[in-house]
Amino acid sequence: MVASLGHFPALFDSFYRAGSLVFGGGHVVLPLLQAEVVGNGWLNNDLFLAGYGAVQAVPGPLFTFSAYLGAAMESGLVRWSSALLSVVAIFLPSFLLVVGILPYWDKLRSFEQVRKILIGVNAGVVGLLAAAFINPVLTSGIHNLFDLLLALFAFWLLQFKSFPSWGVVLVCALVGGLLR
Repeated sequence: MVASLGHFPALFDSFYRAGSLVFGGGHVVLPLLQAEVVGNGWLNNDLFLAGYGAVQAVPGPLFTFSAYLGAAMESGLVRWSSALLSVVAIFLPSFLLVVGILPYWDKLRSFEQVRKILIGVNAGVVGLLAAAFINPVLTSGIHNLFDLLLALFAFWLLQFKSFPSWGVVLVCALVGGLLR
């Protein structure tokens, strides 16, 4: 836990950089956030993954995970400021990009080269999403056969039974808690 206002510049820098490097989906930011938050010792990996799991149960963009991270690494009143700063910092690059490009968007999207570049970047995002799924999700969350079976059960509920994500998180937490 960090718990100091003097830490805010480093916190802002970490979340701003993570927000700057995301294209195509919030899950791409997961390894970046883990490297910053866990790698710097601001939060342990178990709390990081617990927060990621909880965020999957609520609607909205994954970037809201930054609020959890900011709050989880602080204490007292600083917790609210840290959560707010983390959310602002991670969303700010996208906001600035939209404000800067919006006046020129119609002209930009009329260029075939720009469209081709965006198609290529979107294809690259698929690889980044797969990498984010493998590390940290699979490498940190699957330790034995029970974990694998529970993950496959969750996938089955989501994919084939159209179970709501919050329900899958709740069911898996109950099953995991009861059977461990």
